Formats: sequence, C-alpha cells, structure tokens
Amino acid sequence: MVRVVPAARVPLEEDELADACELLRALGTPHRLAIVLELAAGPRCVHELVDTLAISQSLASQHLRVLRTAGLVTGRRRGKETLYALADEHVAHIARDALAHGSEPVHGGGSVPRPTTEEHQ
Repeated sequence: MVRVVPAARVPLEEDELADACELLRALGTPHRLAIVLELAAGPRCVHELVDTLAISQSLASQHLRVLRTAGLVTGRRRGKETLYALADEHVAHIARDALAHGSEPVHGGGSVPRPTTEEHQ
C-alpha cells in the first residue's frame, strides 16, 4: 500500500490517490480541458460545444462520455437535446489552475520543453 504524507501531515490512502489520478486523466486532453472550461461558463448542448470549439459532433460526444464517466460532467435531457454541465465548481477550478500553471514560465523564464517523439519511445 502506498501512503504519502504531504506537508500538512495528513496521510493519503492509495484509493484517494487513484481517484485523483483518474480525474486528471479525464482532463488530460486539450479537447476535454476546453470542454470543461467552456462548461465553466454555464451549461451547453453538444451543438453549442461543437460550434464554439470547432470540433465534430462525434468528437464532442466522445469526450463528453469520458467526462461523464469520470463524474466531472452531468447531462440532463432538454427536449431532444442533452444539456451538459459541470458536476461541481471544483472541476472548473482544477481546469483553470491547470491552464494557468501550464502557461507559466519555467524558472529560467522559458516554457516547459515538450518531449520529442524519440523520448516517448
């Protein structure tokens, strides 16, 4: 069993860490992060996300399914459409913080170097 003790000295259980990793994994694509940031402004139907994010309907639906399965997004029927919303405001905070942190310069003032294809193999 993995036990991590952060600075606050509160032991974290392995299942808590696994849940946090699943949340981060669900947010781990540019399209899903963009969907979450768009939903932070308010509930949207798929066609609104498609128009705003310039992605296909099938791609938007695929990403929404992942976000719903992870419990980050909810769906509610509205006539023939489904209205999607964030499950709670924490999701928006995590997405905004990730976006802000990702755009911060690294200690030397440059951006984070991206791994090359060779580094992934």
